[in-house]
Amino acid sequence: MGLASESERAEFDQLCTQYPELVAARRDFEEKLEKYASENAEIPPSTVKVKVLEAIGNSPSRKSTSPNSPKIINMENSSSSVRGSGGSRFIAAASVILLIVLAWFAYQSYTQNADLKNKNAALEAKYNSTDSILKQIIEEQKIVKDPNVTVVNMVGTQTAPKSSANIYWDSTSSNVFLVVKNMPKLPSDQQYQLWALIDSKPKDLGVFDATDEKVILKMKNTQKAQAFAITIEQKGGSPSPTLKKMQSLGKTTQTQ
Repeated sequence: MGLASESERAEFDQLCTQYPELVAARRDFEEKLEKYASENAEIPPSTVKVKVLEAIGNSPSRKSTSPNSPKIINMENSSSSVRGSGGSRFIAAASVILLIVLAWFAYQSYTQNADLKNKNAALEAKYNSTDSILKQIIEEQKIVKDPNVTVVNMVGTQTAPKSSANIYWDSTSSNVFLVVKNMPKLPSDQQYQLWALIDSKPKDLGVFDATDEKVILKMKNTQKAQAFAITIEQKGGSPSPTLKKMQSLGKTTQTQ
C-alpha cells in the first residue's frame, strides 16, 4: 500500500522466509483488506447522475455532435469526491491492521529473545559450576601426588563423631590445604576454625564455612604440627580454641 519504505519491505520479506506464522498473518491481513473493501464499497448517489446529464445537456459540444457520435464524459472530479471518504477509512483500517501485525511480530521476537537469554544464562551457570569442580579435582590430584605432601586424616570426636576432613600438609613449603568431607552447616554467627597443635600449644590456621561441595581450602601456613584440630568458634575466629566444641582431630608423623 506504499506505507513501508523499500528497506522495511525487504526486511519484512526476509522475515517471511523464516517465520511461516508471519506469512499466515500477512495472508489473513490481505484477505481482511479485500473483505473490507467489498463490504464498504459505496454506490454514487442519484444526484450525481442528474448533474452529469445536466452538464451534458448544457455543453456546447453536445449541440455540435451528431446523434451517432460517442459521448465522452469526464467523471474524474465526481468519482474522486465519491471515493474520498471511503478511501480514507480504508487506509485507516489498513494501517490499524498493519500495526497489529507488526506488534504481534515484535512481541513474538521479544519473547523468543528473552527465552534464549534465560537458557544461555542457565547454560553459562552450569558450565561455570562444572568448570570450578573440575579445577578443584585437578588441584587436589596435584596436591595428593606431591611426594612432599603429608595427608592427615581427621576423624570426629565424641562431640561430633561423624565429622571428618583431610589435611594436605607440605612441611617443606609450610602449605596447608583442607578438604572438608563431612561437617554440618553452622548458624550465621559461627564458623569452623582450624588449629595446628605445636608442642601442645594451639596455632590459628584460619576459619572456614562448611559447604555442600567438596572443595580445597587454602589455610594459613605452618612449618611444624604434631596434630591438627577443628573447633566451632564465633564468626571471625577466636585467639584460643574452645576445646568442648572440638569437632575433628588428626595426628601427624612429627614428634614433639
